Amino acid sequence: MIKKYFRTLFIIVIAVVQNIQGQEIQIFSLEDFDLKGQVKSCLVSTDYGKEEYDFNKKGFLTKSVTRYNDQDYDAVYYKYSNGELLEKRSESYRNNTFDASTSIAHFYSIDSTDTMKIQERIFSYDKQFLDEYIYVYDEFGDLASIKRTNNDGTDVTQIEHKKFQGENTITYLLNDVPLKSIRTSTQKLKNRPEQRIVLTKEYVKGEENFAFEEVFTLDGRLMAQQEFEYNVQAKKFEPTTRTSYTYDDMGMLVSETAKRGAGIIKKEYIYQYDKKIEGNWIKQIVTPDNTYTTRKITYYPADTKVIEK
Repeated sequence: MIKKYFRTLFIIVIAVVQNIQGQEIQIFSLEDFDLKGQVKSCLVSTDYGKEEYDFNKKGFLTKSVTRYNDQDYDAVYYKYSNGELLEKRSESYRNNTFDASTSIAHFYSIDSTDTMKIQERIFSYDKQFLDEYIYVYDEFGDLASIKRTNNDGTDVTQIEHKKFQGENTITYLLNDVPLKSIRTSTQKLKNRPEQRIVLTKEYVKGEENFAFEEVFTLDGRLMAQQEFEYNVQAKKFEPTTRTSYTYDDMGMLVSETAKRGAGIIKKEYIYQYDKKIEGNWIKQIVTPDNTYTTRKITYYPADTKVIEK
């Protein structure tokens, strides 16, 4: 969906400098960018610059480039083997010159002799060791812990999974201090389809700080999001902004309405599509801002079959 697409854009943009803790390794595919069919590349033009994405024939992202201007850009390269991520290289270019001081390389190895274990080692381009992460999964395939080691020492993020009365709660704890919790449940409504409710709480120094609740259809379409801020004096979360989303028959986001107190902000989305059978959008107009995003999409040529007589 569109919401997922722009979240992915944000993740790619900050990937070069982000210090990730308590997050699973992500492999991006066409679906994350709201693309369908045999897409080879996608050039996105926005108000802050341009995004370029390349995909292999299996639909995995192999390269992303964020261009801020003609001379400054960041590039991320992905290398796979049998559908698993083996290597990710994040390179920075300023004044059309490669900047080794801010460029890093991630190398991954998988050990599945017992339960799944993934090692991620991060180096600078001058071959200085920066970080090592060990991702350990339990017998059910759920991420159970992340061990981070660098020159400052070792930190362990534990991931607890609890199921109770149809609710599934995942809690991230860094050295036994809570970082985040995610509770997922299914809500059955009279005369309406079931919904999936996801409540995420974020902590600062172990104290509750911020939360948001998302409502999804069972096929993953985000319908609403309620934000909360923690009132220290009242010792409870209080609702702030609620945003609702509507979609057309193709599943495309067509309107977004945010309410905070007496204030209401509404956006509407208008699309133009390419003429391919896949029907990918190539222009998105947002009103009343009258901003727009354009996409230039290149496809792999259709495989031709030779019929022997």
